[in-house]
Amino acid sequence: MYAKQYELTLPADYDMKIIRKRVAAGGHVLDDRPGLGLKAYLIRERGTDNAPVNQYAPFYLWNDTGAMARFLVGAGGFQNIVRDFGRPATLHWTGVACHAGPSRSAPPKAASRRLTSLPIDADTDGTGLGLSALIERETEHLRELSRHSSVHTAALAVDPHHWQLLRFVLWADTSAPDLNATEHYEVLHLSAPGLSELPEGQVW
Repeated sequence: MYAKQYELTLPADYDMKIIRKRVAAGGHVLDDRPGLGLKAYLIRERGTDNAPVNQYAPFYLWNDTGAMARFLVGAGGFQNIVRDFGRPATLHWTGVACHAGPSRSAPPKAASRRLTSLPIDADTDGTGLGLSALIERETEHLRELSRHSSVHTAALAVDPHHWQLLRFVLWADTSAPDLNATEHYEVLHLSAPGLSELPEGQVW
């Protein structure tokens, strides 16, 4: 499992109906994309749910990194973003764990993201295993969170370049009840052709 997201931060006076119409017209295109676990079409709208910016920020969980590469650089779809908005930096994380929640069968309406730095002092116990222990704890926290009645899908992933940990959750509620999240989003559409193929639990 591999996670990916790009963030298009838009002007403060941008009409977010433009993004809503864009997703309504074309969101179905990836509904049957081979290799894709899910794509959540996410927005933040300035002044809504304490969002400080207008932003279009699609989030992906890929089952096949080859399919992800084709999407990005093989004329597989990302060229439409480049054409209309320029080429944004793409965040990416190696998957650690994933869980289906009790609301997996309901369409998600909200999403939450928590990005945290992995502390250097996690490895100061002399064994080199401090990071592994931290990840084990976070994996257990994810499993517990995934039992919330409104959870659709919960995922944990790591960026080993910047040493950041990502926790991403899709919710059936219209507002994500995750008080520890660093960002909250509205879900406009979910493409989930390989949802059943995403791992359940820790990926190793």
